[in-house]
Amino acid sequence: MLEELGVELVQWRAGYCEMALPLAPRHLNRRGRVQGGVAATLLDAACGYAGLLSAADGVAADAATITLSVSYLRKLDQGRLRVIGRVTGEGRSIYFSSGELFAPDGSLAATAIGSFKKSTTTRAGETPC
Repeated sequence: MLEELGVELVQWRAGYCEMALPLAPRHLNRRGRVQGGVAATLLDAACGYAGLLSAADGVAADAATITLSVSYLRKLDQGRLRVIGRVTGEGRSIYFSSGELFAPDGSLAATAIGSFKKSTTTRAGETPC
């Protein structure tokens, strides 16, 4: 789905993920603003991917979102969005992340916090998006 939306992976390392999305008409609602589900998807993806890489071996795990809470701070309608996800805590199989979605001018447009459950499956060499 991320590929279909046009999401670009900017930077990905253990505990951190940055993605970007050049906005197109397909991302907008009937009022010409970014559809809330697009913003939530970006935040979910960045927060989720932030916890997938192991610092020890760099192998990507799989994970599922347990909870995601999004706060929308401003309207968006054009340009290139940037989203950053960071791991804020983790256990053996569950990790917690926070995310920030930035408008093209660099101002904060939305935030998220979430919890994610890692699976035991790993996929060496696989790249997201």
